[in-house]
Amino acid sequence: MATKKRFDWILLVILMSYFMILLDNSIIFTGTVKIAQDLQLNQQTLSWVSSAYSLTFGGFLLLDGRAGDLFGRRRVFQIGLVIFGIGSLLVGLSVNAPMIIASRAFQGIGSAILAPTTLAILMDTYEGPARVRAIAYYGAMAGIGASVSLVIGGVFASLLTWRVGFFINVPISMWMYYLSVRHLQKDGGRSGKLDWIGTLSSLFGMSALVYSIVGTWGKLSALILAIVLLAIFAYQEYRTSQPIMPLRLFKNRERIGAYLGRFLYLGSMLGFWFITPQLMQRQLGFSALMAGVAFFPLTIVNFIVALQVARLTAKFGNGRLLTIGIALPMLVIDIGQGLSLSPFTAAGVAHTDVRDAGAASGVVNVMHQIGGSVGLSILVSVQGLFKNQVIGFHYAILIGAGLLLISLLAAIFLILPEKQK
Repeated sequence: MATKKRFDWILLVILMSYFMILLDNSIIFTGTVKIAQDLQLNQQTLSWVSSAYSLTFGGFLLLDGRAGDLFGRRRVFQIGLVIFGIGSLLVGLSVNAPMIIASRAFQGIGSAILAPTTLAILMDTYEGPARVRAIAYYGAMAGIGASVSLVIGGVFASLLTWRVGFFINVPISMWMYYLSVRHLQKDGGRSGKLDWIGTLSSLFGMSALVYSIVGTWGKLSALILAIVLLAIFAYQEYRTSQPIMPLRLFKNRERIGAYLGRFLYLGSMLGFWFITPQLMQRQLGFSALMAGVAFFPLTIVNFIVALQVARLTAKFGNGRLLTIGIALPMLVIDIGQGLSLSPFTAAGVAHTDVRDAGAASGVVNVMHQIGGSVGLSILVSVQGLFKNQVIGFHYAILIGAGLLLISLLAAIFLILPEKQK
């Protein structure tokens, strides 16, 4: 349990590390036009620069959440920092499409280690009201990080180079490593084994699913392969004694609602963050800098609203706040985003015991990353159906609104009833 300190270094390490991986998940968006020009990428290849990161991020999350349980969270966290720092350096040095896609995939592995480990450290460190506040800050960071990244990406792409957004992670990773040595407690983990069959079947299954949406040939074969591999994954998790995604996590309807809702929510929002800056630059005459600045009001409101989440949760309850937050993006994106992601995080880890803390944290982040990747693929494909990019944007955003509507229904019928008991 956390003790009262003059400065909470553990929370700083958790939030800064999470912000760092969110930064590189979104910073690419306002820099996409510059990246495409520098590396001669078309729209489909450009979407893979984002999806390669999201897929390895989501594909290895469950394994890495389990690894933290087995080998000690601090040790695994530090390994993640090293991988992420090296991956960031390689992305910044990329000279062609294969190199940047492979480097982003490698970077995603580092993020997959950091994300569940930071949330699990949070769950281990804090209890009671302190945990509620910490989760609120953690969830708020998801929205704030994504919004701020759009602004930072535009600034770097216009005034310096898009590569700076990745190079900057190297010293930050080194600083986080130093702080982890100083302030995170050593934990020995416990006996057990890693589920490699589950990891690989889920990773390649989700990759095949995304390819079936945005691929150029063999899309039906990819879809069939995705169904087969994901079925193998589900069966493996059912039969193994030490699963990376314990199916008992899905026995609670609140967690089911959180996983489904977050998947759909991020599918809509990531697509919005990806295609909107491109429309601004290619059709409306914005520079990368001005496209980033255009998102600045969203960032400010998001930040202000997110800081109120802990207080509003105590007053209205997690379920009610989440329902309001999902509905609001259809009217005002920044307010809704600020209110939604923290309650999604709280619902995703609700009522879990210590043995499942890492796994539950992993599933929360899997739904965040895989949902974003699948949703991005759908919205990019819809936009590509139209020669006129503005009309394509129109229909893509309508599809995104449909995903938000289903997410809202998941919150109303699955999460809200649990919170009212």
